[in-house]
Parts: sequence; structure tokens; C-alpha cells
Amino acid sequence: MRFVIIGAGRVGLRTARVLGEEGHEVTLIERDEATANRARNQGFTVIDGDGSQEALLEEAGVEDADAVGALTGDLNVNFSACLIADHYGCRTILRIDEEYRERIYRKYADVVDEVIYPERLGAMGAKNALLGGTIRAIADIAQHLQVVELTITEEAPINGYTISELQLPADSTVLAFGKTDGDLEIPTADESLEVGDRLVVLADFAVLSDVRQIVVGKTRGRAEAEQGADIESGTTTEDTEANTGGAN
Repeated sequence: MRFVIIGAGRVGLRTARVLGEEGHEVTLIERDEATANRARNQGFTVIDGDGSQEALLEEAGVEDADAVGALTGDLNVNFSACLIADHYGCRTILRIDEEYRERIYRKYADVVDEVIYPERLGAMGAKNALLGGTIRAIADIAQHLQVVELTITEEAPINGYTISELQLPADSTVLAFGKTDGDLEIPTADESLEVGDRLVVLADFAVLSDVRQIVVGKTRGRAEAEQGADIESGTTTEDTEANTGGAN
């Protein structure tokens, strides 16, 4: 997945590091030169400047991003960045400080996808917020293995299949299954996979993106970006299906 993080300080850099270690693409925006250089020295792509500026967000790739995490200590910057990111169809994560929690939450909670408080939230929690409700990291088993919980969406290729028909990549396996409002249990072969159902999967970091594509499908931001690219190139979905013989 592709993420833009505003702020390369303690919270932003740690979150970027966790995402980067799992193979996700992360671009940081940071206005403090020393802080930006520290992130660059760790191998991250960093855009210099104010993350509340639309031009900088575009330079960082907001048009193709799955989510934007506004993780600076400046609430005004964070909220402005989230408003711009929402315009581009990204999932938006707003950082606020603990002391302003109740007042700010009431004011902004309905405008962004999620509000986080770094004082209570570790890097894995921030990562889960960026990944969104359809995928949640439960535990890091080893340096290259993670247990994740994924929620089936309408766009998921496996929607309507059964457990026995599910074919995940090598180096991944289903550990548990739960219906929308049910408990997680050991899966049985004839269980149907429907929107809102959950799968708990153990997977190598190298195949997590493929697992997510199979179980969850495309995110809103990525799908809209690809649709826009098709329109600009003069290619429609019907054209694509005509050239490939349609979907089977």
C-alpha cells in the first residue's frame, strides 16, 4: 500500500518505519530541516515543507495514496492536511494531543476517518489506523511474519466463495474465520465468505499485499486513482474487457 505521512518526528518516523518494514511505500512531509534529514538518513523519501499545502501533498503522491496520516504536533496542519487528503479519496488519520482529546474529538471526529492520541497509541496502533477497518495487525510473530485480521468487502475477489475455494499465496494461511457479528472460530471448508466476514491470516510480509488484494480488494483511493488514469488515457472498463475477453 501507499501512504503519505505528515511529520517525521517521533510518532511519524516510528509509524513510517513499521510500515516500511512490511513493504509498504511511505513518503514523509516535514518542515524542520534537521528532522527531515534524519528521516532521509534512514532511507525514507522526504518532501520538505508544510504538509498542509496541497502542492506538497500532490508532490508526495496523495493522488495515488491509500491513506494520509497527519501526525505532526500542530493540530491546524494536521486538520488541513486531512481535508485535502479526503478530497483525493484517501483515508485520513488525524493526530491530536491528549490534553485536547474531548474537545477536539467532538469537533473533528466526524470529519476524518480516525483520530489518534500518540500518548496512548504505539506504532502498531498508528499503522492499524492508516490501514483502515478492513485490515488490522494483531501481532508480529517474527521479523518476517505477521498475523492480520481482514474484513471482506464488496470489492473482494473472494466475495461469495467458500473457505475451500479460497486460494491464498504461498507463505500465508488462514487461522480463524468469523461471520459479521459472530465470534472467530476455526474455519470449516463449506463456510461462505460474505461482505463483513473476517479472516485471520498468518502471512509473510512479502505476500501481505497480495493477501489483502484477495480478501479486501482495492481501497477507495487506489481504485479512484486507477479509474482516473483510465479516463485520462481514453481507456474504459468496457474497452479493457473487450480486449481481454471480459472477466471470467
